[in-house]
Parts: sequence; structure tokens; C-alpha cells
Amino acid sequence: MALQQADRARVRRLLREDGDLRPSDLEPCGRARSVRHRPHRPHRRRGWIGIPFHYVDTATSRSGIGNLSDRLAGQVIGIVGLGGTGGYVLDFLSKTPVARIHLFDDDLFLQHNAFRAPGAVPLAALAERRAKVDHFDRIYSALHRGVVPHRVRMGPATMRLLDNLDFVFLCSDDPTGKRQLVERLEDRGISFIDVGMGLQAGEHGLTGIVRTTASTPAMRDHVWDRSRIPMAADDGVDPYATNIQVVELNALNAALAIIRWKRLSGFYVDTEAEHFSTYAIDGNHITNGDQA
Repeated sequence: MALQQADRARVRRLLREDGDLRPSDLEPCGRARSVRHRPHRPHRRRGWIGIPFHYVDTATSRSGIGNLSDRLAGQVIGIVGLGGTGGYVLDFLSKTPVARIHLFDDDLFLQHNAFRAPGAVPLAALAERRAKVDHFDRIYSALHRGVVPHRVRMGPATMRLLDNLDFVFLCSDDPTGKRQLVERLEDRGISFIDVGMGLQAGEHGLTGIVRTTASTPAMRDHVWDRSRIPMAADDGVDPYATNIQVVELNALNAALAIIRWKRLSGFYVDTEAEHFSTYAIDGNHITNGDQA
């Protein structure tokens, strides 16, 4: 009994009133000494690695939403494309207890990318000309244990890397090969979200649309019947094909995608069940469609 009381006192000291750990309470590996943190216990998914963080998630415990956060635990997630929106998807995902976050991109992280990515990149880091997946892996592996970089371009020879994932975020602004990628995910029964934006510059400023398209086993036909995902082989004008991107809209697009995934996962209430939504910049309007 005395030992249990001592343990509880130690935990209270470590977590203090503000819920944060003191640097002196951390071992070099980032684990708090003597703190018995109960691991998340969803059904054990493939790739599940236990507690995914290098230190205790006190933000969730302080909010009292651990039971909801557990609904995200154990998932194996993929992000295809880390140009702008994909980096913010990773930033948000890294704060969740998913088991693995697989990164897919074959490009280098260059100077223009620094102005569309989360955080601030030192000039010396840009001079290293690292691959995007390695750049983001170096940052987010400091928090999340399950970041897995793949410096590959998605194509017929690499799509197999997606086969064992639970959910995929498609964040590439290049529609080349998108049709084969979507068909592969649907054939494997994998849910995914495709993001995009189409901006036009005019005399009075920028206008345009930010798009979020979800595809789940409950609803697939809208992608094809209503052309909800731009694909290179499709005829007609692609309203999302312009190359203008702005950092706050990248972050917004990522936030809307993550919120949709969390609603699908039961973290947020989902009364609309929409599989397609657009945000109109000029009027600040969000429109939902394609309800399952």
C-alpha cells in the first residue's frame, strides 16, 4: 500500500499542475521515469507498435478525451505527396496515436517548399537538399515513433506499398497516374481522402475553391460519376489544375481532410456523412455533397 501511494505521489510530481513533464524527469530516450502510462488498446492492427509517442501525450489527458483518441489508435496511414498540404496533414497526424505514418514522395525539399511547409526551415537545412520524406521524417520522428519515409514516386511498380494501409491521404497536385492510384485503393478496399485547390488571380485578388474528396467502401461511385477527383485522362477543364498555392490554404485543406478522417473514425460526431466538400474563398462558404 505504501509503495502504491509513493508511486502515485511520483506521478503527481511528474505531471504537476500544468500537466507537463519537467525536462529533468525525462530519460534520454524521452520516456518519463516511473510513470506507468497505460497504452492505447484498440484491436491490434497490422504494424501496431504500442505507445506511438516519445513522451506522454498530456494534452489529451488534460482534456479528458483519451477514450476518443483511442479510436484513432493503431491505424496505419499513408500520405502521398508532401509538397504543401501533405506536410500539414503529417503535422496534424503526428499528434495522434496512429501506429504508422508512411510518407511517399520522390522530390527534394527546396527553398520554395519552405514557404508552404509547417514550421521554419534554417537556411543551412535547405543547403543540404534533402529529400522531402527525409526532411519531414527528421522533424516529426522527434515526436512520433512511427514515421516511415519512402523516397518513391507512385506508379505501377510502387503502388503495392499502399496495399496494407488502413487509410491514405492523396496530397499530390500532379494528376498523372491518379486514375491507377484510385483504382488500386478501391480494389484493395482502402478508404482515402484526396485534396486539392484551384485558385485564380484577378484584379481584385485571389479567388477559388479548396476541395476535399473522401472515398470509402460505403461510397465510391461519386468519384467516377461526378468526376470528384481530377485525373489526367479525363476530358474537359480541370478547375483544380492551376499551380497557385498559398500556405494558409494548404493548412486549411489539410485541416478539413484530417477532420473528415477523424469523423470517419468516430473521434468527431458525423451527422452529414458527406464524401465531397468545397470551401469557396471569396464567400467563406463550405458546401457538402455526396452523402453516403
